Amino acid sequence: MNKSAVLGTLAVMLWLTAASFPVQPVRGQGDLVHQPYLLDTGLLSRSISFENPTGEPGAGGKAASGLGVGRKGAPARTIQPGEEVELCNIVGPGTIRHIWLTTDQRPVLQRAMIVRVWWDDQEHPSIECPVGDLFGCAHGKIMPYQSAVHSVGPTGGRNLWLPMPFVKRARMTFRHDGAQPVPLFYQIDYTLGDQHPTDVGRLHVLFRRENPTTEKRDFELLPRRENRGRFIGSVMGIRNLHPGQWWGEGEVKVYMDGDRDFPTICGTGSEDYVGLAWGIQQTPFLYNGCSLNQKDGKSGKEFVSMYRWHLPDPIAWQREARITIQQIAWKDGLHETQDDWSCATFWYEPLPSAPLPALPDVAARTADVWSD
Repeated sequence: MNKSAVLGTLAVMLWLTAASFPVQPVRGQGDLVHQPYLLDTGLLSRSISFENPTGEPGAGGKAASGLGVGRKGAPARTIQPGEEVELCNIVGPGTIRHIWLTTDQRPVLQRAMIVRVWWDDQEHPSIECPVGDLFGCAHGKIMPYQSAVHSVGPTGGRNLWLPMPFVKRARMTFRHDGAQPVPLFYQIDYTLGDQHPTDVGRLHVLFRRENPTTEKRDFELLPRRENRGRFIGSVMGIRNLHPGQWWGEGEVKVYMDGDRDFPTICGTGSEDYVGLAWGIQQTPFLYNGCSLNQKDGKSGKEFVSMYRWHLPDPIAWQREARITIQQIAWKDGLHETQDDWSCATFWYEPLPSAPLPALPDVAARTADVWSD
């Protein structure tokens, strides 16, 4: 390869890397990712973990281990069945910029453990999602991969990179609905002093599952929201209940701002929506792809975890939105079908926002997850 070709390839790689991060404006001076040389941002860097549960200055690493005070005294806690612990309670304004977490990797527990987040003293949570799905892995199957929103390691180290602004307060909890105690390690990195308008979009995440879906009734990735908003995307889990047919002919439909019978945005097929074609391939990319396309060793069922992030191609609405995906199969022609579908859907909208749909109970969340 000649020199100009090498330089061109490097330029494309650098552009793709930069483009994978959401822009995070700071007081009209640019953004933190693309202009790291900005020093006078007016922001304060903070981090919360069990080693510094308040994030206060000079308050980290005070616990003692057998090596003494400040020598890895409180890196984790054991969470008991039925226990809910507060991970943070931050007075704003500020922005959560990164969450890292690791815990037990057993598939059933990924659906049993729940993260909830409340913004600005609103009574109901804006984020309520099982840990596995929130961090990018459907069916409880931890898969190592990277996208613009998540990065997941092969032993269950998981990261969430979407910025989460708040004006008054950010409160986050971890609830364990499983049957066995689990270890919990986590770290929440955030800034204080961000100048957000009161109507800034707050991150919302919901989990839905239909096992099975109802024939001829499209699965809702985003039930109707009556507020301004922007759809970021969804981690979708599919368990194919009909191995003899291709499950993914259904189209994504985005109904917005007055749409009723027909949508403004209409896709061409399920694998097309996540940027693939002619079936689903286990291929993760920055904004689209599939991190799991395998058969479970015990059940023999096909499990798929796929995603799509609308960061460079925004889907925004002014008054209302509803987003669905059809269940249509192919076997010698198109057929209506029923499969096991789940989603962790991410979007921003201002407060006050309506309560999320009811979270499925632990039995409904954990039934028929990955088992081997």
